[in-house]
Amino acid sequence: MRKYRFSRREFMTWAAASGAGVAGEDAFLPKLQAAVKEAVKEYPLIWMQDSACSGCSVSVINTIHPSIKNVILDQILPGSQLLLNYHSTLMAATGSLSTGMAVETARKYKGKYIYIVEGAVPTKDNGIYGTLGEEEGKPVTMLEWLRRLAPDAMAVLTVGTCAAYGGIAAAKPNPSGAMGVGELLKSLNIATPVVNIPGCPCHPDWFIGTVARVLLYGLPKPQEVDELGRLKVYFGKSVHNRCINRDYLDDGIFATKFGEVGCLLEIGCKGPFTHGDCPVRQWNSGVNWCVSANAPCVGCTEPGFPDAHSPLYQRR
Repeated sequence: MRKYRFSRREFMTWAAASGAGVAGEDAFLPKLQAAVKEAVKEYPLIWMQDSACSGCSVSVINTIHPSIKNVILDQILPGSQLLLNYHSTLMAATGSLSTGMAVETARKYKGKYIYIVEGAVPTKDNGIYGTLGEEEGKPVTMLEWLRRLAPDAMAVLTVGTCAAYGGIAAAKPNPSGAMGVGELLKSLNIATPVVNIPGCPCHPDWFIGTVARVLLYGLPKPQEVDELGRLKVYFGKSVHNRCINRDYLDDGIFATKFGEVGCLLEIGCKGPFTHGDCPVRQWNSGVNWCVSANAPCVGCTEPGFPDAHSPLYQRR
């Protein structure tokens, strides 16, 4: 915690000002409120759900420390206020009233807002297979929203593997031409920095931690992210590296069917090439994770999931 030092003279000056405020609060308190508001730095977030199942939103809503209430309503960072100005699932407004908030936020905070994308973006036939809202009676495609909002954002955060790399939405036969956000922005020549937070769904800690990292210290330095745009603090090691079944592998003990004791490699575990801190962080507030439940890791944080990892329950 930062420590502030001030002289007795300064203290007496502030005390006198406070006393004056109590005596004439009608004049003083509005000024004090305005000063406090000006001192609090605001960070607006625009969260759009594209081709997704809303699972990542549900996962993030279940965050415990801080709670989603703290994230949306309170100051989770000293001197800062997150403003979740648009999220179609969480906000009460609908239709043009809700999408208007996204437009107004992008205009008011140009270059200062964080654009969060959940789900892949349909691109076939100019994106007509995925729309959000209408303008003048015509649907606005998710692709068009990306074109409008990404260029003026401070950063783009992809929440979940679908947004990061295409994921399930881009799995074969992919009739909508869905794409991950980073790949799509490159094809559109939009240079806004992208930080990927993959997972199916994304772990709430990964999301909250990444947002806090960007707000506190700015965009991650190149050495802080891997080649896939993920923060190394969460995705720097493989699941296999810290797996609770690692000793079984070293001893050559493999399960050949569900329920058996041993390393789950033979029944499809993708832990050796999957990156994430699931073994130490776990899910549901640290209650459990896939391998602890005797289910193999399916590699949901990696590009190519699920197609490149199928069949999920066979060794590759």
